[in-house]
Amino acid sequence: MKHFIILSIALLFGLIGSASAQTLSPLGVWTNADKKATFEIYKCGDKLCGKIVSLATPNDPKTGKPKVDTMNPNPKQRTRPRLGMVFMSGFEYDEDNKWDDGKIYDPESGKTYSCYMKMENANTMEVKGYIGFSLIGKSQIWTRVK
Repeated sequence: MKHFIILSIALLFGLIGSASAQTLSPLGVWTNADKKATFEIYKCGDKLCGKIVSLATPNDPKTGKPKVDTMNPNPKQRTRPRLGMVFMSGFEYDEDNKWDDGKIYDPESGKTYSCYMKMENANTMEVKGYIGFSLIGKSQIWTRVK
């Protein structure tokens, strides 16, 4: 019984320690360097997701209608609106203010990549999409929208 109590206390302190290590949160509204759109990172179940909440140019200049997912490899999804589109999913907290094991969809190319988000400070984070290994890929710095 004594070992059980000691183990329980150690586990409790371990959980408290890991929770306090996660000090910076990506939850909120962000934009990338291009400022073509804003994105909301939010909880979806026990993971994080992201959706497009505004577009600098919401309408297609050719048609005058709201932009849709024309490059999607699935023809059935090519008419879905870009505004409100969930384009990031599956992010789980890893360590050191990093959320990993996510996917990011690029509506301009129709391609989906593995992705992680790493908080640099309270108002900037690195978002990196990659194929295979995270050493090879493309990073962007996103800035929190206040």
